[in-house]
Amino acid sequence: MSSENLKNQNDEEYENKNKKRETWTGKFDFVLSALGYAVGLGNVWRFPYLCYRNGGGVFFIPYFIFMFLVGIPLVFLELGVGQFTSNGPLTSWKMIPIFRGIGLSMNIVNFYANLYYNMIIGYSLYYLVISFRSNLPWKDCNPLWSSPNCVDDYSQLNFRYETCDDFNRTLRCDNGKCFNISTLTGQKANCSTNQSDLDLIGWWNPTFPSQDYWNNQILKKSNGIEESGIIVWQILVSLLAAWIIAWCTVVKGIGVSGKIVYFTALFPYVVLLILGIRGWILPGASLGIEFYIKPDFSKLSDINVWTDAASQIFFSLSIAYGGLTSLASYNKFQNNIMRDAIVVSISNCLTSVFAGFIIFSYMGYLSHVTGQPVNQVVQQGQGLAFIVYPYAVTTIPPAPLWAILFFFMMLLLGLDTMMTSVEITITSILDFFPTLRSRGLYKISAITIICLVQFIASINFSLQSGTYWIG
Repeated sequence: MSSENLKNQNDEEYENKNKKRETWTGKFDFVLSALGYAVGLGNVWRFPYLCYRNGGGVFFIPYFIFMFLVGIPLVFLELGVGQFTSNGPLTSWKMIPIFRGIGLSMNIVNFYANLYYNMIIGYSLYYLVISFRSNLPWKDCNPLWSSPNCVDDYSQLNFRYETCDDFNRTLRCDNGKCFNISTLTGQKANCSTNQSDLDLIGWWNPTFPSQDYWNNQILKKSNGIEESGIIVWQILVSLLAAWIIAWCTVVKGIGVSGKIVYFTALFPYVVLLILGIRGWILPGASLGIEFYIKPDFSKLSDINVWTDAASQIFFSLSIAYGGLTSLASYNKFQNNIMRDAIVVSISNCLTSVFAGFIIFSYMGYLSHVTGQPVNQVVQQGQGLAFIVYPYAVTTIPPAPLWAILFFFMMLLLGLDTMMTSVEITITSILDFFPTLRSRGLYKISAITIICLVQFIASINFSLQSGTYWIG
């Protein structure tokens, strides 16, 4: 018997054994689903900052070493487990009963990750909606929500950044301004003195309007995690909308979600390229890119650099959450997962590097506009997505267009990951109770309950203290 006939026979036996289980219908459904799951928000808002913090271009060395030594092998392992057993993470380890706890722990970690991740999608969705207006609401300081530190005019006539490190000669005040230690009348200055009598040097701690808008208008942020506050209703509605979208993408199974990813996995690259082209021609972009890739080889001797690189590989490739196992469980038995593991891993890591060139071009531009050093404007995580970039686009006409493109990209990047993250729980439950899979109404009901439970569990993120739980 030829190897081709044997392959076909194995596939037929496999399909007969799993006739009630869906399989991918398109040639690229699985690869794009795995790529969309792996390429998420962390590629855009976490990797570039880690690269800048850990020696610039030098960080690529440990990062790609860990990709080849750890990332690709573990991606291959997860795909192999799922494809070989045709089960999600909860039941796939029944082949080695002592390891069943691995699948259970994957589901527990993924459940908690879903709660905060979909809140971030909710934030992106909210910002996307409010970007459809001629003037972005976070462009200017508004007395209704801005702090005394808020600065919306960074022209040389109005603003000058000073560190004011010499405390014998300068006075730092909580409103972000820095004054001469002596008043205009020769007295020793203090922050309670009438500012008309103070000799202004500059600003040592300015805030963008977008920062005050984010903290005081969107989040209505409390003073600490111990101060829960009340539910912020616009955030709760955004969270509900995010869960409804997630439900819609998974309720019909991989037959539908496998087609959705052709858009959600590929279109973010189009948006990244558009944003990149616009960012690279902005004044100051080269300064930001230099900060991103300028190598500091002394960092290679710092263990924290290697730790950050290893943790970013796990975070970026979404290893050990169970998503790759779930996706691969819908493969045909003879699918070439070695090829897929290499393609997904390398594509993911190159996306992170590419995103860094785009993000830091805008950081350099913002440094140029505000007159502050790049290290004063660069942030990671929520600070980058909802503070720094939103303010940067207010200075680039037409501002609403660039805001819409960015937050639409954020929405798609998050939704790709979220589809598979929810699918992990769905696959695990349906594999544990296989009768649900064969009855359409029961399956839809189970999926609805899963999404509803996770929505209810994530409501605490819509409190005024919610952002502290996200971190």
